[in-house]
Amino acid sequence: MMFWVEVQSGNLHSRSTYYYLVLSSLLMLFSFAQKFSALLLLRLAYQSLGVVYGDLGTSPLYVFYNTFPHGAKDREDVIGALSLIIYSLTLVPLLKYVFIVLRANDNGQGGTFALYSLLCRHANLKIIPNQHRTDEELTTYSRATIHERSFAAKTKRWLETHAFNKNSILMLVLVGTCMVIGDGILTPAISVLSAAGGIKVNRPDVDSGVVVLVAVVILVGLFSLQHYGTDRVGWLFAPIVLLWFLLIGGIGMYNIWNYDSSVLKAFSPVYIYRYLRRGGREGWTSLGGILLSITGTEALFADLAHFPVSSVQIAFTLVVFPCLLLAYSGQAAYLLLNLDHTKDAFYRSIPEKIYWPVFVVATAAAIVASQATITATFSIIKQALAHGCFPRVKVVHTSKNFLGQIYIPDMNWILMILCIAVTAGFKNQNQIGNAYGTAVVLVMLVTTLLMILIMLLVWHCHWILVVIFTLTSLVVECTYFSAVLFKVDQGGWAPLVIAGVFFIIMYVWHYGTLKRYEFEMHSKVSMAWVLGLGPSLGLVRVPGVGLVYTELASGVPHIFSHFITNLPAIHSVVVFVCVKYLPVYTVPEEERFLVKRIGPKNFHMFRCVARYGYKDLHKKDDDFEKKLFHNLFVFVKLESMITVQSSDRVSSHTEVDELEFLNNCRDAGVVHILGNTVVRARRDSRFYKKIAVDYIYAFLRKICREHSVIFNIPHESLLNVGQIFYV
Repeated sequence: MMFWVEVQSGNLHSRSTYYYLVLSSLLMLFSFAQKFSALLLLRLAYQSLGVVYGDLGTSPLYVFYNTFPHGAKDREDVIGALSLIIYSLTLVPLLKYVFIVLRANDNGQGGTFALYSLLCRHANLKIIPNQHRTDEELTTYSRATIHERSFAAKTKRWLETHAFNKNSILMLVLVGTCMVIGDGILTPAISVLSAAGGIKVNRPDVDSGVVVLVAVVILVGLFSLQHYGTDRVGWLFAPIVLLWFLLIGGIGMYNIWNYDSSVLKAFSPVYIYRYLRRGGREGWTSLGGILLSITGTEALFADLAHFPVSSVQIAFTLVVFPCLLLAYSGQAAYLLLNLDHTKDAFYRSIPEKIYWPVFVVATAAAIVASQATITATFSIIKQALAHGCFPRVKVVHTSKNFLGQIYIPDMNWILMILCIAVTAGFKNQNQIGNAYGTAVVLVMLVTTLLMILIMLLVWHCHWILVVIFTLTSLVVECTYFSAVLFKVDQGGWAPLVIAGVFFIIMYVWHYGTLKRYEFEMHSKVSMAWVLGLGPSLGLVRVPGVGLVYTELASGVPHIFSHFITNLPAIHSVVVFVCVKYLPVYTVPEEERFLVKRIGPKNFHMFRCVARYGYKDLHKKDDDFEKKLFHNLFVFVKLESMITVQSSDRVSSHTEVDELEFLNNCRDAGVVHILGNTVVRARRDSRFYKKIAVDYIYAFLRKICREHSVIFNIPHESLLNVGQIFYV
């Protein structure tokens, strides 16, 4: 007899139909009193400034320089550029992200893989088919029901019946992830270099090399402190960013009053048409610089965790948005009278008396902005790792209070090296800006395409609303994308190269992981074969417990038959352990383990499935083995309680005997048996498949962390069983 030990409860979260997009979001700002008090909501909004808005807030440092790298030719050009900035900020960060995309979070988690997880729960899109019906009964596995005859149901069936569609969605997610990693390299480079450039503005005799050196020193310090996590220094972030926004907003108001208040006519969209008509190709390519005014919006989404959406919305509408509009308007007012000062528009527009204090705050804000992007990069890599799309790397929790605050040492140093290479290699804000713009617009396009599916499958929106959202987003983003294409040879190639390398790594790793899983599925041992071996499994049963790790959540893995045909003995108790990740952000501790028996009781064989969400983590201080045995003993007790026996006394006696037997075997010793499946390409395979499997995947497996390290298995208790599989 077999059954699952689990806590069953219905879905706790239900999502209402999304028929009122922006209007309902605005009303939500004032209707959250039932869940959060007004003071708590304001406090969370204040705290979110330091985590969510750092990157978006530092854009005024470099936008006008990247828009007019050789200076503005005419006052009308400045007003037209400002008008584009105003409406870009309104359409993309405000309307699209803050009021629509943020609501597509997965229980508070944001980013491209969070969207992918939502889609995988509402449609069978996951390529590695390791899910079980019991997974859908998790309290965190919330999903909406779809009417069979609806357009959403037709879309769902179309996606599920074609393998090409599933692969396309995965590749789309991987592209978005790779671009976010590119952001993690380019944001620190351009933010810190732009902030450090203030030295040269006030001290023109300082060499440009000194500015680059200062930026590199700051970057080295920034990445070197990552292992401490943001929990210890995070209390500084919010006041720094708030002070930054108040400063740039105040300076903007001063400049509008002091220089030229006629700049406010840029709020009329007519000047956008005039700007593009008059500028021709040069005006069109300048959109790549204006695009930088909305950088940080994707990091805003990826860093959403730990803050209710309403608090982030309040922070943006009350502080971030008005301060940014004032900052850009103030710079434009200054430029109307100083057309050739676009290179250092931000610093030159600062009143002399507060120049150095603003420089210090700008540098601190650039560091905070870089920190936010690095944190978002770590978060999305962890999500990719959980979905089997990234090589196994060490992931460290940096906070006991916040599960989402993590540190990935290997990636940290890779990001630092690439960031310093970009800073020292380009030495020019304009080229870094071109690269940055390319990465940003591609991530936005990916989010838009995923949001179309979210609106259909998850929110069940009317097709008219989907069309309005899609057309509005694509018109803006495709316009910017066409502009950055002109600058591919001027630095725009950098994120494409970086993303291309990471895409190959992630896709090849996922391909290898899929093939290993398919090998285990197709070569698993039949239950009839196991039963035919008898209680002793045809071997000597030695005291102890053997934990056999496998990718399979059902069936007996091939590694087991491979093991017992090569060794003359097996442990008295055998437990097949499957650790798998589900498309949920977390699995509650009390629902993590599923245990069942394999074969009759006298075989003493069990299966234990340990389920994790993409935010969960095997920590070194997490006693995985202890929890596994605890759930195994609970299973035996519950099984004995519900098993129909001839008498209660016999049932109790049997239970005691088996529990005592399990305890004795555990005391005798626990051995962890890991399968080491080596994947090789067949001789008749095409050359690109041989390169991908025999060289790239083999290299990645060689340098990535072993399963024994991830599970914290003592070396003396480890037994590796090797086998070769040809694809």
